[in-house]
Amino acid sequence: MTRPPQLPNLALPPGRKVYFASDFHLGAPDAARSLERERRIVRWLTMAAHDAAAIYLLGDIFDFWFEYKHAIPRGFIRLQGKLAELTDAGIPVIFFTGNHDMWMFDYFTKELGIPIYRHPVSQRIGGHQFHIGHGDGLGPGDHTYKVLKRVFASPLAQWLFARIHPNLGIGIANRWSQHSRLQNGEADSKYFGEEEWLLQYCRELEQAYHHEYYVFGHRHLPLDVAVAPGSRYLNLGEWVNYCSYGQYDGTELALRHFEAKESNK
Repeated sequence: MTRPPQLPNLALPPGRKVYFASDFHLGAPDAARSLERERRIVRWLTMAAHDAAAIYLLGDIFDFWFEYKHAIPRGFIRLQGKLAELTDAGIPVIFFTGNHDMWMFDYFTKELGIPIYRHPVSQRIGGHQFHIGHGDGLGPGDHTYKVLKRVFASPLAQWLFARIHPNLGIGIANRWSQHSRLQNGEADSKYFGEEEWLLQYCRELEQAYHHEYYVFGHRHLPLDVAVAPGSRYLNLGEWVNYCSYGQYDGTELALRHFEAKESNK
């Protein structure tokens, strides 16, 4: 397996933490419930800002996103304002695209100072080696999606979609995105054990390059699973039901829940 790209080491000063979250799916299932979730996410970011050395957002932050040359999807201004506040305060925010927001280009980087990554990367954070990404298209199986991803990621597909007026294009894409999410909802609630594609991906990579932590989203199910001795795979879950996130304090990475229902804790 090819060695993953390596980001510069991130030192972790005493008392500081690193936060990971994914799959906010803002925009779904409707404006009212998305707004309620967005406000909760902003409260979580406010909490994290007190001791954050960095915040990693691992994709599907939006249920759909496309950056036209002079337009972006309407809404989500509270999140964008909070992210601007964080980066202006010197807190690094790192963004990985997911399958629902793969059409992010340079808006967040130019306006908010947030780097965008499209593929998993490795990074030494504090005293541990991490492998970080959204998780879509990794491991065996899911061949139909892998073909679709290559199509959607192609410059030609992006150019063609950009020719559609935003009123029509964003409306079509939102309906497609919600249909896809709802179709996969039942599978998202099940744990497939050794058949988990991301777990198989982690174990294959671990044979060649050791990481203490593999951190992904996409799966919509909070997971903390052994990969090998001294190596774990954590899936961050999602914020529609679990409000789950990862917190690393320099000693260990653990899953946490923010304002979640008692039954999901």
